[in-house]
Parts: sequence; structure tokens; C-alpha cells
Amino acid sequence: MARRGSRQSGARRTAPRANQRRAREVDGEGIIPVLARAVREVETAAQRGPVTSSGRTKFQVVALLVREERARVKADETSTEAHRTAEMKRLDGVATILAKTAARDTSLLELLAEDAVISDGARALKREFLTRAGSELPPEAVAPSEPVASSGVPTRRVVPQSVVSRQLANPFLTPDFSAAEQARPKPRQLATWELLGPLFRAFEYGGASSCMHLPEPASLRAPHGLELMRHQAQVVAAAKAGHRTFLLADEPGLGKTAQALLAAQAANAFPLLVVVPNVVKTNWAREAELWTPNRPSTVIHGDGHTIDGFADIVIVNYEVLDRHVGWLGDFGFRGMVVDEAHFIKNRTSQRSQHALQLSERIRARAGRPLLMALTGTPLINDIEDFRAIWQFLGWIDDKLPLAKLMESLEDTGLTPADPGFYPAARNSVIELGIVRRRKVDVAADIPARRIADLPVELDDAVGRSIREAEQELARRLVHRYQSALETRTSGIVVEGIDHELVRRVAGWERDDTTTTKNGENVFSMMRRIGQAKAGLAADYAAQLAHSVGKVVFFAKHVDVMDVAEETFAKRGIRYSSIRGDQTPKAREKAIDAFQNDPEVAIVVCSLSAAGVGLNLQVASNVVLAELSWTDAEQTQAIDRIHRIGQDQPVTAWRIIASQTIDTKIAELIDSKAGLAARALDGSDEEISSSADVQLEALVALLTEALTETQIESPAETLTESPAETLTESLTETPAEES
Repeated sequence: MARRGSRQSGARRTAPRANQRRAREVDGEGIIPVLARAVREVETAAQRGPVTSSGRTKFQVVALLVREERARVKADETSTEAHRTAEMKRLDGVATILAKTAARDTSLLELLAEDAVISDGARALKREFLTRAGSELPPEAVAPSEPVASSGVPTRRVVPQSVVSRQLANPFLTPDFSAAEQARPKPRQLATWELLGPLFRAFEYGGASSCMHLPEPASLRAPHGLELMRHQAQVVAAAKAGHRTFLLADEPGLGKTAQALLAAQAANAFPLLVVVPNVVKTNWAREAELWTPNRPSTVIHGDGHTIDGFADIVIVNYEVLDRHVGWLGDFGFRGMVVDEAHFIKNRTSQRSQHALQLSERIRARAGRPLLMALTGTPLINDIEDFRAIWQFLGWIDDKLPLAKLMESLEDTGLTPADPGFYPAARNSVIELGIVRRRKVDVAADIPARRIADLPVELDDAVGRSIREAEQELARRLVHRYQSALETRTSGIVVEGIDHELVRRVAGWERDDTTTTKNGENVFSMMRRIGQAKAGLAADYAAQLAHSVGKVVFFAKHVDVMDVAEETFAKRGIRYSSIRGDQTPKAREKAIDAFQNDPEVAIVVCSLSAAGVGLNLQVASNVVLAELSWTDAEQTQAIDRIHRIGQDQPVTAWRIIASQTIDTKIAELIDSKAGLAARALDGSDEEISSSADVQLEALVALLTEALTETQIESPAETLTESPAETLTESLTETPAEES
């Protein structure tokens, strides 16, 4: 009996262990372990440097599946409350790692937006994750052969049937090497110099306006009785005279699309490849029909089943370029245009790599093709944003200037050690084809524009909550600062506020997302402010519509757009909407309704989906309900109405939440505007730091808090060598992070 009792008690003792084993087995099942492994891989990659295209795809897929799984768990009424809580906790862990990774590489944040584009590679990876998790998926048609990109993610390549027909009709398409550039000349006195860095710095120093010498046009006439403006006809004349590379950086609204199409006509650069953002594909087709009616155009949608393989102008958007890059490189193009060329500034991105690959193949095959990079905002954050564009145009490669630029630099007889090198080098690059004109100089008949800040008071419970959250953020920053001072071992003490330490503390706060469970960070706070301003901004837009006519309403987030549209519907105001998830036909219908229907008073636009390439000059007032993170994005939005064809003064009403961090962000955005002015317009305005606005906002918040509390450090003498000081300043961390 005793032995039986012992065995029974032993069984009872081992039961919990069996339950633990079963619990661990369950924990290892489903989608969450797959997501956990994937997000750790992305986090590790981000710690080593900028996240690659494959890592970005993995990051986006994990975020999508976390959202879907959270929704599924919440809606699952068959599981217990304890099980749902446990699952939500595990998903929160994955989400926290996503947030930390995005804080380290802030470019990942755009992948979290509701209107972020989901590539075919992302869809394929999503199916792969779900398959690993044991989910049953419906069958999906896949092309017979799928090349694998360098990222390791299968890239589905297609060849439309009409393209095959064209190839069969002209099987002897041969390369044209008649005008191929000579081999790169052997460097003489510049052989041992690193030249790309000095070339970029040459534009930091400013100088005369950045525009190559352009010939006077013989005529301003265009097809169908259309007439060009003088600045447009100059570019066409340059192409006719034999110039073949252009960085066309005219201010938005000066008719760059027409210039590109007519330059291709003058250079006989057909067939012509045009790579554009998705939102302007239809507009490019319209413009092609208008300016080059004798050259049929075709637009690639999806897999390209509907395209005309015999067209002279092929228009494709960045988002589907990956699946068409194979046949496009062999099509025999004699010209290539990239619109909104700042989209390719990140050379590690997939779309940049594809654009550069196509440019290289076209240059190798056609000798001297027409290459044009169109952008009204060539510089977003840094002078080096030029790099990928110059590489696309064939002016440089990864390491050195190419033949024509190198020869021009050698002819100056100067080296980067000579002060005169920088203006001479800047001029050498400009003469390769930089064209930058301002509205005030070449289109004086376009009415002036102004930005009017409209402060609003958030005096309700939401507004009080936002201000309290901002105060809590300031207190957290001050605590980090004080902790760093107390634990400093370098012996350095700065009288008053240590501004170097302030910047480091702001960086710690921006990169550390562990606090966001109990408090706001700068990203979530700006989104809450946008949500709180939504109704007020919509009310003001409605008032404008009643008093001045049509109004363009811009917002960053979908929920802000939703609130605005609800407000307009309640007030009986007809509106149209332009969003990232629309089909091209739906977007075209929305634009036409706003432009042509007098009853449609307002168009509600997403900054990311409608901020480029659209012509909305039927309105002269734009409401910016939320602030952008860059001046370039804000300018692009305003220039949807401030462009050729506008006959009224333009006003952009920027809605600012007073007594919040919103005002600081607005000031910082305005300070960034000097970058392009100095680099391209010859302005003496100082270039602001390339540090991102989020960091600068935190610096301003902490500095203000320290000033108010009059925190001062006791002054001591600097006793360490500069090298020791630098080493310790780079390795110090506040006590709470040690």
C-alpha cells in the first residue's frame, strides 16, 4: 500500500512537468515563434548597419502578421481569457522589438504606414511564414521560373506576351556602340585623390545658381498649337543640340514632364522608359498623349498583361519595377526618365538598385542614351542624396567620377587641396546637366505663395492628455540627463547646460523604445496631436470651401483623413479622396471629380499618396492638417496647386497645435529649407544639420526643460587629453542604461 501510495504521489509530482512540456510545445507552435525568430534577425541586422532590402521586407511582413494575429486573438471567443492574455503578451514582445529596430533605423517607419506599398516579395515571404506556422493557404499561381534576388527572397519576374511578340517581330535588335564613350582616361594629378566626398562638399559651399549653360530656343511652338515657356524650350533645345544627361531639378510646378517628353522627341530617344511613382502613372500617359501625340505610350499595371509591347513610351511605377526589370533591360530603350528621382536616393533600396541597373544596361547598349532625372526636391536631408542620382546619370560610379567628369576635373589643373578646386568642381558637375530654375526667376506670372500658420488650442481632455504626456517626456529626458551627470567619470564638467550631453541624451531617448509602454515617444505623440487636430483642421477647410471655393486637404494618417471626411459629410460638403490603396482608375476618377465638378469642393489627400506628381491647381488654398517630417514633403504638397496654370495667389494653411511639441517641429522643418537653397540656388542661407527632425525636437524639448529648471553643472577644469575625452564621451551611458 505504501509503495502504491508512493507511486501515486510520484505520478502527481510528475504531472506538472508533463503539463510544462505540453505548454512549451504549444508555445512553439503557430505563427508567433516564426515572427519572433524573424524579428530577431532583423534586429541583429539593424545593429550592424542600415537594414538591407531583404531585412526591410522581413520587417514589414512581421509587422503585417503581428497586426493580423492580434486581431485574430482578440476576436477568438473559443479560447480562454488567460490564453488570449498570454498570446497578446507574446505579440507585444514582438512589437516591442519592431519598435526598437525602427528607432534605430527610422526609414523603417514608412513601412508601418497604412498606405505602405506591399511588394510581391513581401507577399511571397508572408505566405512562407504562414506555411512555416502550419496555416493552410489557398493555391497561388506562380510564374514557372522565379529568379532569386540577392536578398534571398524569390523575385517574381514576368515577360508580358505583347513584349514577346515585339521581340519575335524584331529578333535582330543589336546594340548601338557608335557613340559609346571612350574608356575612362588615366588620371593624372588626381590619381591618388578621393574625389566623391570633395565633389559633394563643393555643393555645400554654395555659389551661383546651379544651372548649366542652355541654348536659346529657336521656337516655343509645340504640338496641337501648344506653347512652351522659354525655360522649357531651352532644355528641349539642349537635347536637340546633343546634350544627353539632365538632372532636371526645377522647382515643382514648372512643367518638367513636358520638358522630358519633348527632349526625348528632340533627341529621338525612343523607345523611352519612364519610371514614376504609382500615383502619377495615369498623369504621365495623359501628358504623353498631349505633348508627343505621334508616339504611342503604354502603362504597366501589375504583371503587364494589358501593355502594348510596340509602344514608343513605356511607363512603369517603382513598386512593380522588380518583376519587369529583366525584360526592360533587353527592350532596346534609347532613353530613360526617372520621375521624383529623390525616390532612388537610398542606394541600398531595391527600387534604387533596379533603376541603376537599368540605366547601366541602357548606357552599355545604346552608347549615348537620353537619361533624365526629374525632381523638384533633389535634397531631402543631406548633400549625399545626390549620389544615386549622379550614378543613374552615368557621372560617377561607386568610387570615382566616370570618364567625362574625370576629364573635366583634370582640366581644371586643381586638386582638393586647392581652395579653387571646389567652385571649379561644382561647375564641372553642373555643366554635365544640372538644370535648376526657380519660379520667381522663370515664371513670374505664377502668383506668389505663402505659408500661414494657424495655431489651434487643444483645450479638451485629449489636449490636456497630450500636454501631460509631453511634460512626462520632458521629465524623463531631464532624469536621463541628471543620471548621466551623476555617473560621469571623465571629470569633465561644463558650466550651465552641457549641450553635447543634451544631444546624446536625446539620441538615447529616440533610440530607446522600452519606455513607450508607460509613456509617449516623439512619434506616437505627433500622431496623437494629428488625431486631436483632425476635427479642427477639417472645420477650417470647410469654412474655406464656403468662402473661397475649392480646397486641398492633406494629412499623413488614414484616421485623420477619416475624421475629415466624416466632418465634410456631416456638413453636406461634397469631397473626393486620394489614398494609397486606390486603384489607378479610382484615383483618376477622384482627381477628375475635384478638377471638373463644381459641386466637389474639397479633395482629401494622403501626403504619401498624393504629395507628388498631381495637378490640382483648380484650387488656390491647401490645408496641411498634419506636419511632415521634412520641408521637402511639405513643399511637394503645396506645389500640387502652386504650378503652371495657377492664376490665383496660393496659401497653405498649416494647422499647428499651440503649446505642444507641434510648434517645435514646425520651426525645425522650416530650418531645413536652407539645404536645397544653398546647394542648388546659390543662396547664402546656412545649411542646417542633417540630423533628423525627431532628434532635434527632443534636443529642443530637453534644453527648454533644463532652462526652466535652471539645472547647472559645477565647473571643473578639463584635465584629460582630447583623445581620452572623446573616447569616454562616446562610451558613456546613463546609469539607468548601464
